[in-house]
Amino acid sequence: MEQQRVATAQRPVVLVVDDDLDARLIYRHYLTVMGCQVYTASDGLIGVQLAKRKKPDVIVMDLAMPRLNGWAATAELKQASGTRDIPIIVLTAVPASRQDVHDAGCNGLLAKPCLPELLWSEIRLLLNPPTPAETN
Repeated sequence: MEQQRVATAQRPVVLVVDDDLDARLIYRHYLTVMGCQVYTASDGLIGVQLAKRKKPDVIVMDLAMPRLNGWAATAELKQASGTRDIPIIVLTAVPASRQDVHDAGCNGLLAKPCLPELLWSEIRLLLNPPTPAETN
């Protein structure tokens, strides 16, 4: 599974789940310019459905959303065999600890407001982690 994620990282598929239209538009535009294929969802329920259909390389998840919040959406994705291995970056204005995010099965936490460049950097790190030789 990990080998597939690295292989598709040439044109990563990213799902941005956020109820804020401006955030979805900004991140979709920036990530598209950076070479990603981007899907967006306005709430956790749509996000879960899209994730199960599109199998993105990474999911960017807000926490405070209508219908199904980010915590519940993440729990559902981590329980499903087809989506449990997809890395999730929490991107939120809601106070959350790194430990809570990690315990929920997420791979990163970024606080809003967040520059698109920082999000892109986090996505690249998740999809192409440095080798031990690169970190020395």
